[in-house]
Amino acid sequence: MRDRKDRMSMYSGLEVRVPFCDHRIVEYAYNMPWAFKALDGREKGVVRKAFEAMLPEEIVWRKKSPYPKTFHPVYTRLCADYVRRIFADSESIASALFDHAAVEALMERPESLAEPWYGQLMRTPQIFAYIVQLDRWFKQYKVRLA
Repeated sequence: MRDRKDRMSMYSGLEVRVPFCDHRIVEYAYNMPWAFKALDGREKGVVRKAFEAMLPEEIVWRKKSPYPKTFHPVYTRLCADYVRRIFADSESIASALFDHAAVEALMERPESLAEPWYGQLMRTPQIFAYIVQLDRWFKQYKVRLA
């Protein structure tokens, strides 16, 4: 996220601060129990609770707007094609982590995802993009499963 934020803001001549991207906060949040992260059944529940006395209610409890979010059919197709290449790669860790039949079913009918992924607005294209991101991250950092 910071890389995209940096590229987009600098292109526009802006300097953007992202206080929650501090590595110590990210590490702490990563290791936090899920019950805290989804406190009160809401994404970012613990952050919402922490700031509810300091921010207006409409800010604290507004619906999350995921980033990136696109529903363009070309984006969906491009991501799906990339996932197919990942699944064809016998060395891919990401390929080993996903149910190929379930992902292929989403590729055939992207609109069939009944509920948004992770309780957000994220749908099928973002699932494909997530698989792509994992694959690239695993390869860049030479991750191996033990």
